[in-house]
Amino acid sequence: MPTNTRYKCLVFDWDGTLIDSIERITTSLQTAAHKVCGLQVDEQVARDVIGMGLMEAIARLLPDADEATQLQAAEVYKQDFLYDNPTPTPLFEGVRDMLEELKAQGYLLAVATGKSRPGLDRALQEHAMQDIFVTTRCAGEYASKPHPEMLLSILNDYQIDAAHSLMIGDSEHDMLMAGNAGVDAIGVTHGAHNEAVLMQFSPLACLQHVTDLYTFLGHTSDNSLTGNIS
Repeated sequence: MPTNTRYKCLVFDWDGTLIDSIERITTSLQTAAHKVCGLQVDEQVARDVIGMGLMEAIARLLPDADEATQLQAAEVYKQDFLYDNPTPTPLFEGVRDMLEELKAQGYLLAVATGKSRPGLDRALQEHAMQDIFVTTRCAGEYASKPHPEMLLSILNDYQIDAAHSLMIGDSEHDMLMAGNAGVDAIGVTHGAHNEAVLMQFSPLACLQHVTDLYTFLGHTSDNSLTGNIS
């Protein structure tokens, strides 16, 4: 366990936390709602469901649609997000260096995401990050955020106390999942929800950039990780 922090396990959300994908997700959700139901969905309404499992997000976005229509919308979303939407989804600046440094310091790094298993595996391979995380949890395999199952299964598998774990995410669903699991949370403000929304769920802090986590944990870095703690 790292000597200068009480945390042993750091669990990261994926979209909007480590990877700059919120615009692509949002526009693909809007496309699905328009193509299937003829609805013009507001950008913030679409952003508010990011972090949930796809079917839970679609059900929240299209509450009046029947199950068959929601399934159709999910398929349209996947087609648009994976193949038709040209919006790039790069890692946020400094993320790879930060994760590699944290791993070298002895932290167990994990992911808990609303993405499907095929979606996360594809993204990890695309960014050559398969070897950074000790484990990952996806919606579909576990209950959707804000249910605590993803976090609790990580803690159980690695025999880690909740008090020694930290959830880092960009949405209210991440903050709620952490609270439901009895785990401390850190919000990052460059994703789905801004600081005002995230602070309603009492995270330890809200970071303007996820790489500020390195400083928050009491480390110093030679890699000039960017951003400021707000």
